[in-house]
Amino acid sequence: MTTRRPVAVVILAAGEGTRMRSSTPKVLHRIGGRTLLGHAISAARGTGADHVEVVVRHAREQVVAFCQEYDDQLVIADQDDVKGTGRAVECGLDELPDDLAGTVLVTYGDVPLLTALTLRELTAAHDESGSSVSVVTARVPDPTGYGRVIRDVDGQVERIVEQKDATPDEAAIDEINSGIYAFDVAVLRAALDQVGTDNAQGEKYLTDVVRIARESGHLVRAHVIDDVWQTEGVNDRVQLATLGAELNARVCRRWMREGVTIVDPATTWLDADVALGRDCRILPGTQLLGATTIGAEVVIGPDTTLDSCEVGDRAVVIRTHATLARVGAEATVGPYAVLHPGSDIAPGDSVGPFTDRHATTEGDPQ
Repeated sequence: MTTRRPVAVVILAAGEGTRMRSSTPKVLHRIGGRTLLGHAISAARGTGADHVEVVVRHAREQVVAFCQEYDDQLVIADQDDVKGTGRAVECGLDELPDDLAGTVLVTYGDVPLLTALTLRELTAAHDESGSSVSVVTARVPDPTGYGRVIRDVDGQVERIVEQKDATPDEAAIDEINSGIYAFDVAVLRAALDQVGTDNAQGEKYLTDVVRIARESGHLVRAHVIDDVWQTEGVNDRVQLATLGAELNARVCRRWMREGVTIVDPATTWLDADVALGRDCRILPGTQLLGATTIGAEVVIGPDTTLDSCEVGDRAVVIRTHATLARVGAEATVGPYAVLHPGSDIAPGDSVGPFTDRHATTEGDPQ
């Protein structure tokens, strides 16, 4: 079976994010050890696309600096003074090759639970159906704030109407537009040329492409997903915390299914890049952060924080705070130990209670 992949993924990250009330750009706030934008880039890269692009505007210097450090192969596009997601995508396409052909995905820099698997499934369904536009939709109990998916009498997607432009009957529809799309790039370019700003917001809506494509005789389909969390964006710090907790719960479940015992997932926090060996036992109040790597049959906790550390097989680390440290196999650390960056605990060694261990050079006493 041939693996289908998009030719490009365009990540929209130009918004100001005023509801965060922060000097840090919204897409650079963190959950699970990554920025929101980092999660979006990782999902996009997981599709195998030829081009992954980030469209920027607000706090451009900070966002671009992050992008260049995180992934120096990213394409960067600047949105101009014309507002709206349609214009953002148009600016993005201008930075991609003129002869680009195939499927382009559009995602967002503030939707951190969206997975590469979902994007690959969207691409495959879009291509196999022969569609020109596929929009990811979901049904939710409270659709307030979302664009509504309007279907015709045959159940086919006809258009999408934004909340502020919806009639009362349209506002009552519970199928919402996630804002995540797959497009045939030629159809997308042609439709964007026809999109105007005659709406309540005075913006160039990407959603208008759905109507224009449909009116031009192209096939438009909905890609309905049950996991609504993957469509949720972050607009304020309440949502940041809510999605952070959900992401952490998912990371914990994944590792438990891989053979790790997590005694209390509610008080255990695991960053997305942490790696755990089989038959580890993680006790309550534990935080494993950054690129921490834990071997097999290790006991960590309770009340332990390890940031970017390496712990060997069958080690025991109790009530310890460690950063950029290494603990050898079958070593014992704690309780109430502090390991500073560069600390290296030899295999089988024992670091007792109330120890403050600093990095050592060869020949120095421990």
